[in-house]
Amino acid sequence: MARLTFFVFKFEQMYNNIMMMKNKKRVVVAMSGGVDSSLAAAILKAEGYEVIGMTMQLWDYGDAGDKVEADTRGSCCSLDDVRDARKVAEHLDIPFYVVNLEEAFKREVVDYFVDSYLSGETPNPCVKCNEIMKFEILLRKAMELEADYLATGHYARLVERSDGSLSLCKGLDVDKDQSYFLFTMTKEQREKVLFPLGSLTKDRAREMAKEMGLRTFAKKDSQEICFIEDDNYGNFINENFKGKKGEIIYKDGTVVGTHDGVYRYTIGQRKGLNITDGKGPYYVTELDVKNNKVVVGCDEDLLSSGLKARGVEFPGGLPKEGDDLTVKIRYRHTGVGAKLKNFSEGTAEVVFEQPQRAVTPGQAVVFYVCDELIGGGWITEAIK
Repeated sequence: MARLTFFVFKFEQMYNNIMMMKNKKRVVVAMSGGVDSSLAAAILKAEGYEVIGMTMQLWDYGDAGDKVEADTRGSCCSLDDVRDARKVAEHLDIPFYVVNLEEAFKREVVDYFVDSYLSGETPNPCVKCNEIMKFEILLRKAMELEADYLATGHYARLVERSDGSLSLCKGLDVDKDQSYFLFTMTKEQREKVLFPLGSLTKDRAREMAKEMGLRTFAKKDSQEICFIEDDNYGNFINENFKGKKGEIIYKDGTVVGTHDGVYRYTIGQRKGLNITDGKGPYYVTELDVKNNKVVVGCDEDLLSSGLKARGVEFPGGLPKEGDDLTVKIRYRHTGVGAKLKNFSEGTAEVVFEQPQRAVTPGQAVVFYVCDELIGGGWITEAIK
């Protein structure tokens, strides 16, 4: 009788294990080789998901990629980062794949970056990378592997509403919140994405990574523009486009200096102007691409009462009258109360409660109600 009971117990255990594997959710984790994506994979594995690691090969550093140690470079595209991701996958005992997306990255992110600067705008390649490379191309590849979800190491949260839809909210770590970069996510994409780190602080994430034995626990965060190693975007653009010399003029038209290409400057810039008339400080207030001029003024000239934007969408729902609407005009902006005006066919005007400094065409303007991100768009013009 005891042997029969034992046999029944073992059969039930085996059956339960089979059913658990059958019902286990499959998730592809975008692994960059950094601590955040490594931890995301480890957390999901510990929670019982069937985890597959996937790294996007986005940029070829050539020989330079092996000359700097991975923990000091701060990139997210190098061969060392791919190796780190692979080692973490081996440690977690999960399948791992590298997908070469260099051609798409060049076309969708790098060319956009260069073209924006040449047109007098200051682009945000991280938003474009998330929009197209992760949540279009990589998400599609995850679905081709019959995954239920794509997961990333972003510090952002997806919170279920009463109607079952998902709202995109700020990460709980105020200093690391990355929701700003995700404003282009559609409702459909949110249903297929997981953010395991959204409720963690960065310090706690590193502690957990160390506790789990992840080799990346102390690795430095990646720089914002991963494909520009020396952070000199002017030289990067100049490799393929030789800028024309032109005039730097004061707001009244007085010539105060010269420049080697309008694309080397951005709104609010003070350093590197090489103006020596002793009347400064000067700040870049306008980039006049048509006339090949950089316009400068004083600090007060950088203040704007609002902005105009294009490509404005509200996947989180249009703000309602009475909503305490907050906008961010760049990633590290603290946010300001604002009102939305003249929203039509993707264009809108935004009026700030207090004037804001250095409103920059090409940057993203992102709309929040409390911690919920409801939409965003691309700044085209500052309203003085």
